[in-house]
Amino acid sequence: MTPPGSDLFLGGGDTGRLLAELDWARTPLGPVSGWPQSLRAAVRMVLSSRYPMLLLWGESYTQLYNDAYSALIGDKHPAALGDDVRVTLAEGWDVLAPLIEDAMATGVASWVPALQLLLERAGYREEAYFSVSHAPARDDDGRTVGVLTVCSEVTQQVVGERRLRLLRDLSVLGDGRTVDVDATGARLIDVIAGHPLDVPFAAIYLRDGTALRRVACTGVDQGHAGALPDTVELADPGPPGYAWGLTDAAEGRATQVTDVADRLPLPAGPWDDPVRTALALPLPSADEDQPLGVLLVGVSPSRGLDEAYRSFHQLLAQQISVAVRNAQEYEEERRRVEAMAELNRVKTDFFANVSHEFRTPLTLILGPLTDALTDATAPLAAVQRERVETGWRNATRLLTLVNSLLTFSSLEAGRARSDARVVDLAALTAELAGVFRAAVERAGLTLEVSCPPLPRPVAVDPVNWERIVTNLLSNALKYTFIGHIRVTLDADDEEVRLTVADTGIGIAERDLPKLFERFHRVRGARSRSHEGTGIGLALVHELARLEGGDVHATSQVGVGSSFTVTLPWSAAHRIGVTGPAVDGRGDAARAAVEEAMGWLAEPGDALTEPDPTSGRATDELAGARILLADDNADMRAYLTRLLTGQGWRVRAVTDGQQALDEIHRDLPDLVLTDVMMPVLDGFDLVRRLRADPVTQALPVLVLSARAGGEASVEGLNLGADDYLVKPFAAAELMARVRASIRRARDRTPTAAIGGDPATDAAPAPSARPVPVDLGTPAPAAEPVHDTTVVADPPADPDGLNDPDGLGDLLDVGWTYPSAPTSAAAMRRDVRATLGDLNVDPDVLEDLLLAASEAMNNAVEHAQRPSRPEVHLRVQLGGGLIRISVRDFGTWRDRRPAMDRGRGALLMNAYGDVRLVSTAEGTTVTIERRLA
Repeated sequence: MTPPGSDLFLGGGDTGRLLAELDWARTPLGPVSGWPQSLRAAVRMVLSSRYPMLLLWGESYTQLYNDAYSALIGDKHPAALGDDVRVTLAEGWDVLAPLIEDAMATGVASWVPALQLLLERAGYREEAYFSVSHAPARDDDGRTVGVLTVCSEVTQQVVGERRLRLLRDLSVLGDGRTVDVDATGARLIDVIAGHPLDVPFAAIYLRDGTALRRVACTGVDQGHAGALPDTVELADPGPPGYAWGLTDAAEGRATQVTDVADRLPLPAGPWDDPVRTALALPLPSADEDQPLGVLLVGVSPSRGLDEAYRSFHQLLAQQISVAVRNAQEYEEERRRVEAMAELNRVKTDFFANVSHEFRTPLTLILGPLTDALTDATAPLAAVQRERVETGWRNATRLLTLVNSLLTFSSLEAGRARSDARVVDLAALTAELAGVFRAAVERAGLTLEVSCPPLPRPVAVDPVNWERIVTNLLSNALKYTFIGHIRVTLDADDEEVRLTVADTGIGIAERDLPKLFERFHRVRGARSRSHEGTGIGLALVHELARLEGGDVHATSQVGVGSSFTVTLPWSAAHRIGVTGPAVDGRGDAARAAVEEAMGWLAEPGDALTEPDPTSGRATDELAGARILLADDNADMRAYLTRLLTGQGWRVRAVTDGQQALDEIHRDLPDLVLTDVMMPVLDGFDLVRRLRADPVTQALPVLVLSARAGGEASVEGLNLGADDYLVKPFAAAELMARVRASIRRARDRTPTAAIGGDPATDAAPAPSARPVPVDLGTPAPAAEPVHDTTVVADPPADPDGLNDPDGLGDLLDVGWTYPSAPTSAAAMRRDVRATLGDLNVDPDVLEDLLLAASEAMNNAVEHAQRPSRPEVHLRVQLGGGLIRISVRDFGTWRDRRPAMDRGRGALLMNAYGDVRLVSTAEGTTVTIERRLA
């Protein structure tokens, strides 16, 4: 049977059905049949709405609502129907009462956009937010007897915006741009501390070796700070590490902690409820298996840990991880910059100290040399004067280099200063340019100088200006071969301009941005000399800036270059220093001209014949032809004097290309070449000689100032017979030249001094191998070649044999004198022998390097040898090659002067090495697989 008046609730959905079934007679409203028309109309309006609506009627605030509202009150429905709202929403009545009572008393509607309300609708005290409007409800007589409430829940919107604000604040304030990682962690925690409703407490733990270290935390007062561990050893975490889930999180597994209240009594949320749950979240890193650290966060007791709340915590951990990684990278970059700055400071101090230390010995060198040259009471003989002048010129050049390094180091360290003085800049510039006139005209160029008087006085440091002009002119002369060099000085209302333009080789556009960088050189550029430090233009740039100006360059390949130094009048109007000028004005220009004159000293085309009185009458090498290639005029003159003093004929050239042309025109007995030369350097010269069958066997001895193992290995790999580092002893050079020429003639027995060049260069025909007894010592003066191809191992009195059958394909041996020059002969013999067997070239070169070091060790380490010789044996078979080197002396440590520090390293890098030392001698065996 349908209750009376149930048609009032038709169309009200589930809630309307419940309202119809309710016994209203037991409520303050009474039976439905007795309800006034105004109440009926209000009920119909509420039930027909799809928007959450609540009708409160009468003094008891009896509740009638629709389906949409029932969803908002959760498990309070349906008990709330017909009940007093003050009972249903008792936990939030203190917030609702003023709004409802005001609407009842005044009859005026109200609206609150985001009302915070405490609700117990899901089993806990929930923080909820509603947009609420309260309007008066009137009876049939127009009296206010109730309140019509229209509301919508905005909890997700309010909480979501609050969480996004936290994430945004972390990204803005926690970007890691602080002094260190710990400070970044502290900043992140400070931001989190401003959002306690979502993060009641938080702690950041970062990985520190095998432990987690707490770098910052918030929300935990001093009395309970001990509840969170300061550090957790991951190998042995202990109870706190496990209890807080830190160990699992450190391995990449997020962990939920549910008994927080037992260890950390912490009130939180809008109503200070105790925190019961926390999350231990890994901080992601590039290595998924090893997180950056762990974020431990408390969960608000007033919000359910739903999917949205968990996602927020994941985003929080990611944001902190990004900030920490940024801080780590920033800190690493800062350390790197600081290390580079410290390295630069140490280097600058080193240059300054070394430069200062050089000045004392240079003073003691230049002083006596100058005294000797100017002493009228004891004049030098012509030969001695030439030698002393060479020493004086090069000591002066060294002093110039030292001064340049000292100036540059002072500029880099910020210690340089400008001793500005009011000068006639036009006259000073013209004077400095004039110093170069003789050198420029000797080079076949024209020097044009246009330096009219300036309209105003200029204050600059004369010494700095001299260095600027000198470096620019020296650079122009070095790279200009035809045409002219023009120096102009002009001014306008804004600045003074110095321009040095030339018609030289020009500079490619790609090299212009790096032109003023220190040590930058344009690779492959044609020049009069390869000498120089590479800091000339960098020094110009720094000195121009020190004077308050700047420098820039324009250039076109094949047309020329133009360098312009600009000096604003504001910088040129400085107050000049008074007092005596600093000594040394003009020294830089004169030294640069002296050096340039050396570039322009062309060697003669004719052979330099030996002095008949200085040669050795019985020397079988007398008259040998030597081609000398070096771009330094003094070095050419010095070496020519040494070589002709031995009775040899010398032809000198200035670069590798000239040397190559001379070799093709008249084949010498030996080539003596520098490495760093213009046009074609020494290494390229060796490479081309070895690629030409005519010159493949031509002895080449390389001289270079490039010390170190890498340079010598490069030269020897290219096929040079010997490599000598400057400075060298004249006696050692002469010994190496003699040994190289003798070895070449031994390989070509028909060669005769002054014979046909083609005949001299051709290698001797290969002779059939002849067995030789390795136990019979050969004469120490010359190497004895003995080659044996045998099926059975030969006699082995020296102990070089092995019982493993090696040598099935080849068994070859040589005996060499125990002398430094033997390594070059050994390389040539082994290369020729293994090259005929098609051994891989890379393997061959590796073995030659290792064998060279073994040979050098045998010569240098053998003390009081019973036989002054070294035996070398090569065996090949079974895919294995073995080289054995034996000396006949007792072992001794290598002298420091002879120790290049790379012998053992090279041998072990290129093969398996064994060393056996006995009282009779030492044997080094090097083995290498061919496959």
